[in-house]
Amino acid sequence: MPNTRPRIYMQEVATRDGFQNESQFIETEDKVRVIDALSLCGFAKIEVTSFTSPKAIPALRDAERVMHEITRQPGVEYTVLVPNVRGAERALSCGIDEANLVMSMSETHNRSNLRMTREQSFAQLEQVVSAISGSSVAINISLSTSFGCPMEGDVSEDEVLRWIERFANLGVTRATLCDTTGMAYPSQVRSLSARAKALFPEMVFTLHFHNTRSMAQANALAAISAGIDRFDASLGGIGGCPYAPGASGNACTEDMVHMLELEGFDTNIDLERLLKVSAMLPGLIGHDVPSQLLKAGGRNTLHPAPAYVAEIGLKPSTVINGLRRCDAQIHPCLQSDRRIRHP
Repeated sequence: MPNTRPRIYMQEVATRDGFQNESQFIETEDKVRVIDALSLCGFAKIEVTSFTSPKAIPALRDAERVMHEITRQPGVEYTVLVPNVRGAERALSCGIDEANLVMSMSETHNRSNLRMTREQSFAQLEQVVSAISGSSVAINISLSTSFGCPMEGDVSEDEVLRWIERFANLGVTRATLCDTTGMAYPSQVRSLSARAKALFPEMVFTLHFHNTRSMAQANALAAISAGIDRFDASLGGIGGCPYAPGASGNACTEDMVHMLELEGFDTNIDLERLLKVSAMLPGLIGHDVPSQLLKAGGRNTLHPAPAYVAEIGLKPSTVINGLRRCDAQIHPCLQSDRRIRHP
């Protein structure tokens, strides 16, 4: 029987966006092991690493080696962050599928994060686009702080759309709208997503949420209602923006997949396999991860009843006000009249 569920394409970013923020260096062999395991989970895309200067991001100083040692799976795109022409040359030598370019929609955040004005960033990225054009490598532009800046406040939709247009004019056909500091809210997400898709129908849009204020999943559903079908997420919920005060991790992949599958979407993700990969993280990074599903399991994860349930002859079919009761022995607290008010 054909699968008629709406397809959502999940794109994993933990091995770049997550690992780059860890103070403890993750050995190359461990990175490769995680990426190879993720490659078998059903992702549409995996952001493997970053070809930024090793001095700037020492946690990803093994980018070339990682790219050469991973086992690539058919149907999975392997993307990397490329900041400049030198990074593009290094990345192209490793046979990447996609180059991910980044700049901020907030002038202040761009200066803080990239040490450049937005115009300087655009000029640099224009050179990268030119260097990659003509190859088989796709180009994606990630627009940070598309939904707000912690230093400037709101970022106007018109400003975001203006920058999308500038990259579209360079021939870029993929764009990620990033909620870099978790400031997005559902009606805002729905509005910007709908306008972007309407104005740039040839552009493939991805949304990238952080869960700083616990709205990542609500924002994803809002984006879907506007026609978005691609989302970044991070294994275990690790990562975040180091240049945003108070910012916590990315949207958690397993939590997002769990929610989407329950809502009737097809993510193509093997959630059981994914949770096993997520369980590897604390041992690799040296601390717990934000993942709620890793802690609690899925909603259909059942647990044995306490031993006393059998001892008191509990009949699960009998319920009073949402509380299970036993006809043979009702707890004294349940025998009292609930209408009686107590001082």
